[in-house]
Amino acid sequence: MTRCGTPHDDHARLAQHETRRTRQHTPLHDLEEGPMSAAAQQAGQAGHAGQATIATVVSRAGGPLDGEGSLVDARIPAPAAPTGHDLLVEVAAVSVNPVDVKVRASANPDGRDRVLGWDAAGTVLAVGEDVTLFRPGDEVFYAGALDRPGSYASQQLVDERIVGPKPATLGFADAAALPLTGITAWEALFDKLGLTADSTGTLLVLGAAGGVGSILIQLATALTGVTVIATASRPESRAWAERLGAHVVVDHSAPDLDRRILDVAPGGVDYVFTPQSRGRIPLFATVVRPFGEIVAIDDERDLDIMALKDRSLSWHWEFMFARARHGYDLIAQHTLLARIARLVDAGRLRTTRTRTLTPLDAASLREAHRAVESGHMVGKVVVAEADDSPHAPA
Repeated sequence: MTRCGTPHDDHARLAQHETRRTRQHTPLHDLEEGPMSAAAQQAGQAGHAGQATIATVVSRAGGPLDGEGSLVDARIPAPAAPTGHDLLVEVAAVSVNPVDVKVRASANPDGRDRVLGWDAAGTVLAVGEDVTLFRPGDEVFYAGALDRPGSYASQQLVDERIVGPKPATLGFADAAALPLTGITAWEALFDKLGLTADSTGTLLVLGAAGGVGSILIQLATALTGVTVIATASRPESRAWAERLGAHVVVDHSAPDLDRRILDVAPGGVDYVFTPQSRGRIPLFATVVRPFGEIVAIDDERDLDIMALKDRSLSWHWEFMFARARHGYDLIAQHTLLARIARLVDAGRLRTTRTRTLTPLDAASLREAHRAVESGHMVGKVVVAEADDSPHAPA
């Protein structure tokens, strides 16, 4: 898309935004009084003069979810005017992922306040001078970057090259459920496992009712010829995996899981996706055929995979933040998100939102974090300023 609009248009849009967007429903910690906090500095000391944005910050280092300062609503300076490839986005909805929970709960050695949040959907307010893909007023969705202030804020700066056009058929709440897990699932299937439209064989999806598994099943069945064997333990998670298109669902809590998988794929499965590696290596060494492929997304540091060598199995790590962290081929994620949007609009991919909390504030985010920490989520939990979804959760 060719960039259009004038600086005057951008400033007018920002002014309109400031008059209508406040969070008066909760008490605010004013971070502009006294020395500016680290969260305020991250948000941009060069922000629009006299303007502020509302954010939910982690104002203590680590600790439990209900601990003092774990998630706090605060008023911070608005982000700086966008430059380069940056977009300034008005955030309408976010979704909470395991990475949100992990970063919130982790120790923070420098003691700085942090604005968390990665998945988001919203509207472009202003654009940098090098932006060519979007213009003010465009509706977008994205998963952001680890090293920049996050989406738990009314405004956020994000590089256009890791942003996609929001699916036209979805509201902001439904769209916010998709970016991080969609990128992860896409890169796992097509970049790491190398699947194509002509691929056949069997794909084992462990933890199929989770955020990534829920997208991965849909992409695999819509865009490849593989047979999907999904694992889920509870009746509701098994039913969810079946609705998303899994051909077979087995109980991953069963003591004879290896036998159940081999009953479906007697020669062994060709591909595996796993959200957790701990304790799974013996299973993979048993149920994956020789020269099979495995992709993992967890952070298991002490992982001995030597048992996989006997079958010459390939092990891949998928980390969707790698492109943004290292500035590598950023545009690939824009292209990927645009393809996901087209699949949604064509009815070939559905949102994985199963729960929406409103408004977008600390109380709602604490509830969402609690749901993710429970380990029993089916699909995704979204926190939005308003639930604009045109239909009930999937």
